[in-house]
Amino acid sequence: MISHSKLSPVVRESNKDIINTFRDSYVFEFLNLPEPHNESDLKQGLISQMKKFILELGKDFLFVGEEYKLQVGNSDFYIDLLFYHRGLQCLVAFELKAGKFKPDHLGQLNFYLEALDRDVKKSSENPSIGVLLCKDKDIEVVEYALSRSLSPTMVSEYETHLPDKKILKQKLQELFESETDG
Repeated sequence: MISHSKLSPVVRESNKDIINTFRDSYVFEFLNLPEPHNESDLKQGLISQMKKFILELGKDFLFVGEEYKLQVGNSDFYIDLLFYHRGLQCLVAFELKAGKFKPDHLGQLNFYLEALDRDVKKSSENPSIGVLLCKDKDIEVVEYALSRSLSPTMVSEYETHLPDKKILKQKLQELFESETDG
């Protein structure tokens, strides 16, 4: 489940099903991406491994398209990955970023959500949701950037490899010690 600080106020105050549908972090070890990698490598890896990607996302996701074209005015824009979620009855736009989260990424995603809701969404469907999937994020920067957002957006990060077992054991030991000390 995604933490509240990584959700826009609209998502925080809305249906709990939205909060329970998305995760704070995803593991894409199955992609075998090189380090460093770019957004195109990430997207092509996810497309070629779509079944595993959808299983990592969770249930009820249906793939609509990659580089989904939106036309606004005389300009064309492209959403990295577009899904439909059956349970939430809404479009879900995934914007992929191979680097660290930047606040201006939200402007792009909010623009896509507005275009989807005005031009693509059916009247019987709920407002579109945006997920900004970044390689890394500073939680405080994300919290500030989302604090005034009026769109149902969230920021999640992804890992291309699970941490080493020794590091996991050390972190679990530290967590256990802090719980018993408190």
